[in-house]
Amino acid sequence: MADITSILSSNYLTVGAMTQTPGQYVAVNPDDYQGSWTGQYGDGTKFTVQISNVNGFKANVKYQSGSTVNYGQVLIKNSSFRIGDSKFVLAGNGTAQIATVVTDAYTGATSLKQAYATQG
Repeated sequence: MADITSILSSNYLTVGAMTQTPGQYVAVNPDDYQGSWTGQYGDGTKFTVQISNVNGFKANVKYQSGSTVNYGQVLIKNSSFRIGDSKFVLAGNGTAQIATVVTDAYTGATSLKQAYATQG
């Protein structure tokens, strides 16, 4: 049986070695993000991203697609943030790119779904 401290130590080093996204957190224009964003993936699955209480570089977000619902407070950096298995990237005025990693429950295989969302 492996020593518990060596397992913790090796995982601590692995997590500590992860790279961070370059750049600093800076205040964003709330109007660029706040509101309801809607879109549809290539397979026909619709999604919504609701962004509220944008203050500085923080915001409250709700992502919903089918039965998947994720809530959280996010940090906006380089015009993007992550919520659950999804990433939101502001692409322009009223447009954002959404990328979501989907894991097949039976095989464990992952795939990436991408779509554009419009601010409504």
